[in-house]
Amino acid sequence: MTSDFSPGLAGVVAFETEIAEPDREGGSLRYRGVDIEELVGHVPFEQAWGLLVDETLEPGLPPAYCELEVRTGGYMSDLQAMLAILSGKWKLRQLIDIDDEHAKEDLRRLSAAALSIVAQSARGADLPPVPEETVLSGRTAAERFLLAWRGEVDERHARAIDTYWICTAEHGLNASTFTARTVASTGADCGAALSAAVGALSGPLHGGAPARVLPMLDAVADMGDAQKWVEQALARRERIMGFGHRVYRAEDPRSRLLKRTAKELGSPRVEVAEELEQVAHEAIAKKHPDHSWTNVEYWSAIVLDVAEVPPSLAPAMFACSRVAGWSAHILEQKRTGRLFRPSARYVGPAERNVS
Repeated sequence: MTSDFSPGLAGVVAFETEIAEPDREGGSLRYRGVDIEELVGHVPFEQAWGLLVDETLEPGLPPAYCELEVRTGGYMSDLQAMLAILSGKWKLRQLIDIDDEHAKEDLRRLSAAALSIVAQSARGADLPPVPEETVLSGRTAAERFLLAWRGEVDERHARAIDTYWICTAEHGLNASTFTARTVASTGADCGAALSAAVGALSGPLHGGAPARVLPMLDAVADMGDAQKWVEQALARRERIMGFGHRVYRAEDPRSRLLKRTAKELGSPRVEVAEELEQVAHEAIAKKHPDHSWTNVEYWSAIVLDVAEVPPSLAPAMFACSRVAGWSAHILEQKRTGRLFRPSARYVGPAERNVS
């Protein structure tokens, strides 16, 4: 008897989408038909948000300042808590009771607030907040993020963050996006859906890989022999972080763009990263040729390092970018009007007595 059960729902088509199209074989990624190659370096992240959510670059994500009212002790939990708080504070109405334009405006406000919240969380409680007027003087979302975080803008850092955010803004159905759509399918408000998505992203199997790449590169640099390091890692059956992707069978296009950016911004880690990339690719390809390319996490870690983003902040930076994709999917799910209700197959004990 053939089983129709798929652990983790791998390969199960849950919905149709018009938002993003990863090309498995060609190594490209398109947001509503537009290749991300045409976005990076040409439009800022806030307009990429507009393309994904509004289906047009304008008006995109507005400048915003949102005070971080509570500190939980973690970047992701600060964001998750504040999104839930804003639902109540702003008296957001449930998706089932509002039209698409109303939902879009709620998502626009929440997404802009999310960037401000993470920046203030990164700044820490021991420093006074940067004045709102200073933050809003930034020309782009990335500049305003840096101003809220550090009180000043470094153009190299702003470009690194903007490129990273655009490259990771959306990538189809994954754990956090599925969570956002599931909550949206219940008719809950936008803040509830985004807060739930942040919770899903906080797990290390989804959003934490970039934080593990830099220590690996440091270990390779310390040894001074990438070939030897890879051989020893594989002999210990350790996972080499930042390689392989469930979608792409060719080069991850986001990795290609981020690698180019890391080079253009003069990252001191590029040399060792390229050496490890080549050696590990050849070693992994011997057993898993379809999963031997670097994925987005590998070069993301290096680009974020250019912007002096500590590894512990990487998941929250991912959340900042992914508010675009989550918002688009929440809207798309709202339009379906269908509640997610998958089935489960019982495999427990047969009928029996309690004694």
